[in-house]
Order: sequence, then C-alpha cells, then structure tokens
Amino acid sequence: MIQTILLKNRPKGTPSPADFEFIKEEDNLTVEDGQLLLETLYVSVDPYLRGRMSDAKSYVEPFELNKPIHSGVIAKVLESKNDNFKEGDYVSGMLDWKTKQVSSGKGLQKVDPSKADLSAYLGILGMTGLTAYCGLIEIGKPKEGETLVVSGAAGAVGSVVGQIGKILGLKVIGIAGSDEKVELLKSKFGFDAGINYNTTENMTKAIAEAAPNGVDVYFDNVGGPISDAVLFNINKFARTVNCGAIAVYNNTEIPKSISVRPFLIKNSASMQGFIVSNFEDKFPQAIKTLSGWLADDKLTYSETIVEGFENIPQAFIDLFDGKNKGKMVVKI
Repeated sequence: MIQTILLKNRPKGTPSPADFEFIKEEDNLTVEDGQLLLETLYVSVDPYLRGRMSDAKSYVEPFELNKPIHSGVIAKVLESKNDNFKEGDYVSGMLDWKTKQVSSGKGLQKVDPSKADLSAYLGILGMTGLTAYCGLIEIGKPKEGETLVVSGAAGAVGSVVGQIGKILGLKVIGIAGSDEKVELLKSKFGFDAGINYNTTENMTKAIAEAAPNGVDVYFDNVGGPISDAVLFNINKFARTVNCGAIAVYNNTEIPKSISVRPFLIKNSASMQGFIVSNFEDKFPQAIKTLSGWLADDKLTYSETIVEGFENIPQAFIDLFDGKNKGKMVVKI
C-alpha cells in the first residue's frame, strides 16, 4: 500500500492533526518513458509550509485542499526510464508526502551518501544551508569584527548562520527558547553568547549587555517582540536580514508591533526580506563553500529526526513549540 498525506483543512491558528488526512492506495504505479519511481526516505518539515496552508497571497501558491502536501524530500530511485537517473540513485527535490511516487525527474538533484548523510541534503547542504549562506552573505554583508545577532538561533537555519558568522570573524550572539538550547549554541556551534528569551524579562537590556558595541547584522528568523528588542540596539548602517517570522505565522489577528522606520532612518540602517530562490544563481558557489567548510570541520549541524511516515504532521506542528534542535527531519 502507498500512504499519502493530504491537507484536509486550512488551519486556524496553530495547525492540528485534524488538518491533515491520511489515505492509502494500492501500489499499482507504473513508469513510462522519461519517468522514474521513487521511494521516500526522508521528509523535511519547515515553518514556511504554514504559509502555504493558508489561502492568503504569498510568494508561492497555497496548497490545495484534499491534495497531497509537498516539501523537500530525499528519495531512492526504484525504477527509471529517464536517461538522467538510474535505479539505486538517491535524489533530492520538492516531492509529495507519499511513501512512493512517480516523477518526471524535473527539479530533482542527485545526492551522494558517501559525502554526507542523506538527511544533510535537506539541511546544511540543502535549502537550510543555502538560506543561511545566501541571506547572511548577500544581504547581511558581514565584515570581520562586527557583531551578529541571530534569532531562532538553535533552529536549522539559525545554527548555520551563527557558524558562518564565526568563520568570517564576527562576534555572534544567539537567541533561543531554553537554557539547553543556549548551551548548545555555545558548546556545539561556537556562538560567543546566548539569550533565553523565555526566561529573560527585558530582551532589549539583555541584548545590550551581550552586544555592548551594538548590533551590526541581525538575522531574523522569528519576528515579533524579540525582533523589536533588537532594533533598540542596532548600529549605524546595520543590516537586518528578514528570513522568517515563526512568532506570528499562527496569529489569527494582525500582530501589533513597533514601527521600524524611526530605527532605520536614525541609523541609516537597512532591512530586507528574502526567499532563498532569489539567489538561485549563487547556489553552486554556496554549496561548494558549505561543502568545503563541512569537510574541514568548520561547520557542524544538528538534526531532530522523527521516525515514521505517520508522524510527519506532528513533527511539523512541533516546530511551533520549538521542540526541534536544528533541522527537523522525518525518517520514513
């Protein structure tokens, strides 16, 4: 039997298991010329998928109700009638939440399990690493000796951003949601300091104490009050990289926030949002650089691996409670 996960309802607020539907179908897939049969091995769950579950206008089309959800997937080629792939190849691409599926091969990239764990191609050597690298380098424009603050720092993207900052000679401060995560930032990822936003009463003051010379680059993965607090500490010509806003994704009302304009004007500072595909032309160089750093042990990564196809929806939901350390991946 082939299992598939559909979007049953458009979530109101935080998604729940009731918003997803599992169906089973007979395994009678056939492969035609130009196609390949894939078996799903790993599925990536990411905060941005929440936006696609709504029908609001965004940078990408929303998921359709009663249709399969899709995200980054690592799969094995079981059968191929496509000259670009052969049986036994491992591939990465945007694929449906299905245990098996037929693909035309469009958008798929071969991945090499001898160079890194397969799950790494969904994380540090995939969209996660590319997002961290391209956002920080192209928008953050970091310079040696500057101070970098990263929110959501123990997450998949944030933990890579901080490490890249250290490689480039910056002072790096991470914001995370538990003492355990803050300790992880310093012990595993080399951050200079960490702040637990759940136990800190005055975030503005805590950031000022951790960054006495001010903040030159802010890599924003969360939005909300944490990002407001950073603005009080930015330096002249500071750069804010808006990567994510998980703090407000599940809001059912328009969130209230301070106006950023006085901070940007007063400091001649910039703030830019992005999606990783904006920098597609930079991907080859980015992957080459990230792979080199990984091989030289300058980069490491953390994963939260949940086992079982049936646990994909809950793993996704758990992202919004911060239950992941690093990249959240489901192993099928």
